[in-house]
Amino acid sequence: MKIFLTLMALAAPFISAAQEYVELGYSFKTGEQFELQQESRSETYTTVDEVVQRVTRDFNNTIAIEVTDAQPGRTVLTFRYKELKFNFNSKNQNIFVDAKVPNDKEPFQAALKNILDQPFTVELQNTGYINKVDGLDKLLDAASAAFTSLKKDEQEAYKKLMKDQFGTNAFRSWLEQLLVIYPAHGIKTGTQWEESVPLRTGLVGRMDLYWNLQTWDSQTAKIGATGKVKTDKLEPLTLEEGIQATAEIEGTMQSNYLINRSSGLPSICVQNLEMSGDYTYKANKAKRIKRDLKVPVKVITNASYKIKQMK
Repeated sequence: MKIFLTLMALAAPFISAAQEYVELGYSFKTGEQFELQQESRSETYTTVDEVVQRVTRDFNNTIAIEVTDAQPGRTVLTFRYKELKFNFNSKNQNIFVDAKVPNDKEPFQAALKNILDQPFTVELQNTGYINKVDGLDKLLDAASAAFTSLKKDEQEAYKKLMKDQFGTNAFRSWLEQLLVIYPAHGIKTGTQWEESVPLRTGLVGRMDLYWNLQTWDSQTAKIGATGKVKTDKLEPLTLEEGIQATAEIEGTMQSNYLINRSSGLPSICVQNLEMSGDYTYKANKAKRIKRDLKVPVKVITNASYKIKQMK
C-alpha cells in the first residue's frame, strides 16, 4: 500500500501538468446544421487632389451551414445564404439590396436574389485550413443573367462589384479571417501560435495571423488574435471605375473569439481592421490620369459574427 501511494504521489504532478493542456480543432458529424449571422461595415477613404472620397460597404447576412461529409481530417460544409442585405455607397452610386425584397429598379437585387438558398461547398481540414471553395463562382455567373438588359459597361461594373464582394476569392478571404487555424498539438493558457494567409480582397499581399489562448474550460475557449496586413507594392490591381493601380498598404486586425469546443466554430467573433497607405494610380488617358498618381488610402472595417448550432 505504501508503494502504491508513493507511486500515485509521484504521478500526480504529471497528471496535473497534462490537464493544463487542451487540444482544439474542428469536429463535425454528418447532418449537423449551423446558422451564421454577420454584421459588418467597411469604410474606405481615398484622397485625390486633396479631396477625400468615401466608399462604404455594409453587410447583414445569415448563412445556413450543413455538414454534408465528415471524414477523418477533413469535412465538407455546404453553405446557403438565407438572408443577404448589402449596402454600397460611393460618389457615383448608392446600392441597397435586400435579396428577399423585390425591386425591379435595382438589377443587383435581382442578381443577389438568385443566390439565396443556392448551395456551394467548403472543404475544411480539422485544423481550419480551407482546401477549396467549390461552386460559388458558377453560382454568381448564373446570377449575373440579371444584368443582361443593361449596357455593356454597366454589366461589367455590376459583375465586378458582385465578384469583388461575393466571389470565391472574397468569400475565402472572409472565411479565413473568421475561422481560427488551430495548432496540431495540445496547447495551454498563454500559448501563441501563428499562420500566414494570402489577401484575396482585391489587394495582393499577405496577412500574418497571431492567435493566443486566453482561457478555456470543458465547453468553451476564449482566443484573442492579431493580424498583420502587408500588400505587395509591385502587383497591379483594378479599383473602382476600372482604375489600374498598385497598393502599398499596411494594417492590423484585432479579433476576439468565444469558441464552442464541441465543433471548434466561434460562437461569437468580434473583429476590427484598420489599414492605411497609398494607392498609385497608373497613368491612363481614358481615365484622365496624365501620370502615375499617389493616392493616400485608409480602410476601417468593424464586424461581428454569431454561429449557433441548429441541429
